[in-house]
Amino acid sequence: MTNPYQPQPSPFITTPLPSARPRMFNSTVAKVIWILVPILTISIGAAVPFVVAAVKGVVKPWLAIVYVAAEVLILGISTAADGDSPFLGMLMIFLIVTSATHTSLLDNDRVNIGK
Repeated sequence: MTNPYQPQPSPFITTPLPSARPRMFNSTVAKVIWILVPILTISIGAAVPFVVAAVKGVVKPWLAIVYVAAEVLILGISTAADGDSPFLGMLMIFLIVTSATHTSLLDNDRVNIGK
């Protein structure tokens, strides 16, 4: 039995502090899978990691909106254009590379834009 007159440790001091912001990836395997999403879907799913990150609170919602708008714009231009233009293919590859690179940087503490 404990003595009620002795000071007990404060729960405010002994509880661990929460992290500064939520994390997007729980493991390295999860990070690799999320990076592969825009690559394997051939840019159709380029905005999916950013929408999930905005829902989790990892990034601000405006960043997810920008990625959705850019994806709709680029895919709309590429489907509306006639012929096989190398410029349209370059736009698609640029979207794939950009979204995969930015997905890999979602949990980087050195990047502060959109967080």
